[in-house]
Amino acid sequence: MRLTQITHHDLDGYGASTVAAACATVERVVHVPRYSDVGPVFEDEIKRLGRAAESEILLMTDLGLEEQTIAGLKKFAAMNRRRDEGRTHRLVVLDHHASSLDQLRRLGLEPAADPERPGLNRIDLGDPGIAVLIEEDLCATRMTFDHRALFASHEPETDLSSLLAAVDALDLWRKESPAFRGGLALDELFWDVVSSFVPVGHPWHDRFVSDILLGAAAALRDGAVAAELERRAVAIRGDVVDALLRDAPDDDPALTTRMRLARALARSDALFRPLKDGTLLSFALDSGTFQRVSDLIMDAGRAKRVVNVQRMGNLSFRSNDGTALDGARLFRGGGHRDAAGGRLQSGSAFSMADAIAQVEPVLNPEKPAGSDSPFAALKNWKG
Repeated sequence: MRLTQITHHDLDGYGASTVAAACATVERVVHVPRYSDVGPVFEDEIKRLGRAAESEILLMTDLGLEEQTIAGLKKFAAMNRRRDEGRTHRLVVLDHHASSLDQLRRLGLEPAADPERPGLNRIDLGDPGIAVLIEEDLCATRMTFDHRALFASHEPETDLSSLLAAVDALDLWRKESPAFRGGLALDELFWDVVSSFVPVGHPWHDRFVSDILLGAAAALRDGAVAAELERRAVAIRGDVVDALLRDAPDDDPALTTRMRLARALARSDALFRPLKDGTLLSFALDSGTFQRVSDLIMDAGRAKRVVNVQRMGNLSFRSNDGTALDGARLFRGGGHRDAAGGRLQSGSAFSMADAIAQVEPVLNPEKPAGSDSPFAALKNWKG
């Protein structure tokens, strides 16, 4: 059964996706930084699943349940009731936020304490295919491991114990735990790599981050202290990149990690979407990566103009034909002819699709009906 995961964009969220990938084949992972964006992302998944021919599993981890998301739980149950027997979907929600319990109660869904597991609360939506579990005393990474029977296809072959301990201690801020310092070091390493090398949206992203977390957790399991883990971080990252690029035709180990990866990113069809005028759009690339990748794309002749949209609404245009500034001006921006920036009117974007929906109509506005007619120019003529 196809498995999709929606998870938080922090160490615990990626810890949960790392555990899930060790227990099942995860087709796609969606990382959501803000709880306010969970509702729209969930809504899109419900629409997609409503059209899906076969049964699927949707796993949601480490995401605070706000009003729109809770409405989505009810929509998911209603969608399942409309589907034929044997084609219903499964939903697994693993959360640990006290605010989620408050919101559920406020909206008429009373959590029920599990009699066999102290601290675990279950939400009954009248559908055996939906499991909503909230456990305040555990991080989402450990919850994903403990409740893996709800979605897993096999047992993990990797020892996850040090990862579980480090993330649990860090995420719940258990400073008295022996694993807390290792968790702090793991968190620092995570934020150094999560958006700087292989961006969200690229097929390698989750493997890249998870392999680094697992490599770092293995070092902690072998007794490495925080300072030693920091010193090993570059070597751990290098080993992961070597594995990713082993069969790349244009890899050059003499280059830096970012330079090596940029060549692979520039070839990606998943990371860039063409707009109607041929501009290629990317979403949430960090500035250094975008600079290198956009240059490689234009050198290869894939596009004359590239734009990157950040989650917080900033746009960066690059071109080799002097049109970057033209694009930026449409978004209240400025800069150089081939390197300029602007800002989305809404102030933010939560996904690639959202970014395209906001940028495309501004860069390529629809022509009024009949404007291509040879008589259009005479419409307002007063002779």
